[in-house]
Amino acid sequence: MKKSVLTRYRVMAYVTAVLLVLLTIGVIGKRVLGLDGFDGFVSVVGIAHGWLYVLYLVFAFDLGTKAKMPLGRLAWVLLAGTVPTAAFFVERKVTREVEPLIAKNATPKPAAV
Repeated sequence: MKKSVLTRYRVMAYVTAVLLVLLTIGVIGKRVLGLDGFDGFVSVVGIAHGWLYVLYLVFAFDLGTKAKMPLGRLAWVLLAGTVPTAAFFVERKVTREVEPLIAKNATPKPAAV
């Protein structure tokens, strides 16, 4: 597996997590606190999170299949973009599990004599 597969997953995990935290703050401001001016913010961040979450799903599924993750773990990785702050923790755990696989594939093979 290439390092780029992990890198694009990590970038999308952080982007999705940050947008979801912002969306949660916006919804709390709009619905719970009744603050004016959050309508546009919630709409824009919600749409951005929705579209980028789809991209996150594609990259996370690609990483999960290449890393041969069990179905339960893959499902948790895919759903992490829907729970505020979960993607931060799941990304860290997945990175620790996948980096040895990348290092193993990156070791040079001895030349045939």
